[in-house]
Amino acid sequence: MSEHNHWEERYKTANIPWDVGKPDFNLTGMVTGRPIQVCKTLEIGCGTGDNAVWLAQHNFVVTGSDVSEIAIQKAREKASDAKVKCTFVVADFLKDEISGSTFGFVFDRGLFHSFYSDDQRKRFAENVVFHLEKHGLWLSIIGSADDAPRDHGPPQQMATEIVTAVEPYFEILSLHSSHFASNRPKPPKAWVCLMQKRNKMM
Repeated sequence: MSEHNHWEERYKTANIPWDVGKPDFNLTGMVTGRPIQVCKTLEIGCGTGDNAVWLAQHNFVVTGSDVSEIAIQKAREKASDAKVKCTFVVADFLKDEISGSTFGFVFDRGLFHSFYSDDQRKRFAENVVFHLEKHGLWLSIIGSADDAPRDHGPPQQMATEIVTAVEPYFEILSLHSSHFASNRPKPPKAWVCLMQKRNKMM
């Protein structure tokens, strides 16, 4: 099954435990607490759009991308219901360039961690750099290997794997342990990593 068909099937059968029906508190806390300046923003792997809609409600100019056509359709409906303007596109981030020129802020919740090889993680980081303007920020919420091993749930990465992939391209501003917003009694642990595009690549 292709990557596109895999995720399309998950959305078709509503097998999407990561979709909790509200923006992730790690995002909302970082944006309002740091704060992150209002800017043109790209959410990669936006799913059904809860985070993108929240950002748009806070005056960010948002483009959301996802490989699933079903997810993108639901995201468009949520934006319409919330009466906010978002641009949603079906795209494979490792293969496709997201139109809209460069962005000041890129966000992903649980997409970076779905790539297991060092090469794929580095390609992902390179693509984020390509889509970011000078000094742009990337916030990634990543499944943590500090959690107990499990048969189901988000992929788990060690902090060293994250650092190895991103440091040539990004200065890590903060990396702390948290958990995913979840409807489960025990939410999966997560790394919350905020990074800034380097002026010169290492």
